[in-house]
Amino acid sequence: MDLTQLLAFTMQNGASDLHISAENPPIIRVNGQMKRVKGDPLTKDVMRDMIYSVMTDDQRAEYEKNLEVDFAIALGEKARFRVNAFNTRRGPAAVFRTIPTEVPTMAELELPPIMRRFAELEKGIVLVTGPTGSGKSTTLASLINHINLTQSKHIITIEDPVEFFHNSKKSLINHRELGADTHSFKAALKSALREDPDVILVGEMRDHETISLALTAAETGHLVFGTLHSSSAAKTIDRIIDVFPTGDKEMVRAMLSSSIQGVVAQTLLKKQEGGRVGAFEILVGTSAVRNLIRENQVPQIFSMMQTGSRYGMITMEDAVRDLEEAGIISADEAHRALLKSSDESGSEGSGEYASAALGGGRVDEDDIFNDNQSGEVSSESDKSGSGGYSF
Repeated sequence: MDLTQLLAFTMQNGASDLHISAENPPIIRVNGQMKRVKGDPLTKDVMRDMIYSVMTDDQRAEYEKNLEVDFAIALGEKARFRVNAFNTRRGPAAVFRTIPTEVPTMAELELPPIMRRFAELEKGIVLVTGPTGSGKSTTLASLINHINLTQSKHIITIEDPVEFFHNSKKSLINHRELGADTHSFKAALKSALREDPDVILVGEMRDHETISLALTAAETGHLVFGTLHSSSAAKTIDRIIDVFPTGDKEMVRAMLSSSIQGVVAQTLLKKQEGGRVGAFEILVGTSAVRNLIRENQVPQIFSMMQTGSRYGMITMEDAVRDLEEAGIISADEAHRALLKSSDESGSEGSGEYASAALGGGRVDEDDIFNDNQSGEVSSESDKSGSGGYSF
C-alpha cells in the first residue's frame, strides 16, 4: 500500500482526512464519518517509511526529538495536505487533512452576508472560532481571497503550518509559516507591525502575548483575523479575557471592547442530500456589545445577539433552526447540533465501517456507505486494475 495512492484515494472520495496508524488499516473521514479502507493493517515499519517519505530532514529531526510534528505537503498542483505526525503506544501515526488548492468564495461557502462586511473593514479584530474540523481555516481563506480580489492591501498571514496559498492579485500576500519562516507567533506579530501591513491573519491565538499583540495591531489601524477553539461567540470573549493575569483583565477588556468587530462561531452539519453545510453564530461589535465587554457584562451578550438580527447577529440555535426549516438538515441533525454534551452524538450508523479497496477511480457514495456483512465495501469503479491515481 502506497501513501501516494492513499492520498489520491482520499481526494477522489471527497474525504476531509486520512488517518494512518500502526497496526490499523487506513481510515478516511467522509462527511464527518470515519470509514475504513479495505486492506491489511499497517505495520510499524511501513508506517515509519510512509511518514518519513513526505518529511524533510529537519522535520524528521523534529519528529524524532519531540515525538510529534506539524507540517504541510503538496503533491502536484491539485493536492495539498496539512499533516500531524505523532507516536502512539503501537507505533507511528499521522493524520492528513485535505486542503483545497482552489480557495472557495464566500458565495460557494454560503457564508452569511455580514461576512463580506467583515472582509471590507479597515481596522479591528474579527475572530473565527469553533471545534477542530469545523471549517475555520476555509472561512478565513475565503475572506482573505475576497480582499485579495477586490482591494489593494498588504496581507500577512502567520500560520502553523500555512494551509491555503494565495497568489497575489490586487493585494500583496506574504505567507509566514511557524518553524520555517518565523520562530513564534509572538515574534512574527511583533515583526509584522513594522512590515506596513493592512491585514494580518493569525492562524492561532495561543497565549496572552500573542493575543495582546493581535489586539494592539487591531487598535493601531490594522484589520486582524484570528482563530480560537471555543464553542460560542460569548465564550470566545470570556476565553480571551481569562488568558490574562487578574491584574491585566481590565486593560484587556478595554482593548477588546475598542477593537472587536465580530466573532463567528461555526460548526459543520450533515445535509439531508449528502455533504455538509456550515452553521454560523455571529456576534457583531456594536456600541452596545462593546459596552458590555468593557463593563464585564459578557453573560448579557447572548441576549444582545438574540435581538440583534438587524445588525447581522444570530445565535447558533437560530442558525441551526433556519437550516432545519429550510429542509437542508434533518430534525435529528438539528437536535444533535444543539446538544450541550458533545459526546451525546446518538448518530445513526456511528459504528458502521464502510470501506473501499484501493483500486482506482472514485467510489460511489452508495458503495461507500452501504454495509455488507464483513463491514467492508470494495470498489467496482475500475475493474481494469489500471489504478487511475494522478496528481
